[in-house]
Amino acid sequence: MRVAMIGSGYVGLVSGACFADFGHDVVCVDKDAGKIAALEAGRMPIYEPGLADLVAANVAAGRLSFTTDLAAATADADAVFIAVGTPSRRGDGHADLSYVFAAAREIARTVTGYTVVVTKSTVPVGTGDEVERIIREANPQADVSVVSNPEFLREGAAIEDFKRPDRIVIGCGDDDRAKAVMTDLYRPLYLNKAPLLFTGRRSAELLKYAANAFLATKITFINEIADLCERVGADVQEVARGIGLDNRIGPKFLHAGPGYGGSCFPKDTLALLKTAEDYDMPLRIVEATVAVNESRKRAMGRRVIQAMGGEARGKTVAVLGLTFKPNTDDMRDAPSIAIIQALQDAGARIHVYDPVGMEQAKAVLENVDYAPNVYAALEGADAAVIVTEWDAFRALDLDRVKALLREPVFVDLRNIYPKETIERAGLRYTGVGRS
Repeated sequence: MRVAMIGSGYVGLVSGACFADFGHDVVCVDKDAGKIAALEAGRMPIYEPGLADLVAANVAAGRLSFTTDLAAATADADAVFIAVGTPSRRGDGHADLSYVFAAAREIARTVTGYTVVVTKSTVPVGTGDEVERIIREANPQADVSVVSNPEFLREGAAIEDFKRPDRIVIGCGDDDRAKAVMTDLYRPLYLNKAPLLFTGRRSAELLKYAANAFLATKITFINEIADLCERVGADVQEVARGIGLDNRIGPKFLHAGPGYGGSCFPKDTLALLKTAEDYDMPLRIVEATVAVNESRKRAMGRRVIQAMGGEARGKTVAVLGLTFKPNTDDMRDAPSIAIIQALQDAGARIHVYDPVGMEQAKAVLENVDYAPNVYAALEGADAAVIVTEWDAFRALDLDRVKALLREPVFVDLRNIYPKETIERAGLRYTGVGRS
């Protein structure tokens, strides 16, 4: 099938490359000529394991191409995906849908023949209705179906998630023509027993937000339990393991830490709250999740200060890991930002190291020293703090760490080391949810 993917960012590029790998003819579109030129030269705009090789293979096979010409890409497409950004709108927290609606207006002017217009971007309930209205108003003769097909890709595992999904949600109601096109698009996965869940369009839109809000709530819940564990002398990892063995709950997203961040959970929970407000239906649990998560990030900065004896002024802290999670360069709403700000406000000097995220970090962090490797970051520091659980930090030479630090303070905000292991190396250990 012929596919146009409008937006060559994280979702659009991964989805486009995977569809091309299924054998479809895919054109990825972006207004940023520099990004398109980089992609044509084989340079990826994001860090995602395996993506560069996947793109290169499908470009070489002639199934994947890139352009700034939306009209040419969409004119003969069987399906046009809208995969543009929907950041939180400044001032009120609503999802900014201006890019989605602009894409809809351009699509209306260019499509020919029957076309399925697919909203892949994460959008509030009712967005598909507005996309359809825009297209039909701009071009009453357009023969289109508007479908919601939310993505459920984890950064760092996006290709695996696309090719081996838990489910594929297709919001097209009773539109049999749209069902046929979407089934053909996903046929390789469908034949491999991946569940295709057909829903109403509004249900698909809400499903995405509800899923992210639930996962965010699960993270925040275990973080609060971790605080209680510290007070009562329990170990949150033991508690989480016991909870997770209940198959009604499951073990995922029960890892205590400094709070959630990234491109999805913060903006999606906020957008869901704004939608609920619009319908006069407050979501108190989600409200509490957002509030607790925001306060937790800065509280982790205070935890580091306490580990240093309650005083940070004039001291140096080595922050290991900047991105919101490992295997990505994404710094959006990363806990490291608030933690570093809290430490700087207390007068600390900051050394940082991240395996792939430092270039992105330079756009959001000020007055920090970027080290070329983990041990350079530790040299002369008064505390080592693990913020992101990169594999590169799981097997540190602890004797070398001890020798490099000015003070033997080791703060593990991801609990990747047993307390006993750190203490045997002569370091003072602080974790999360451990007495």
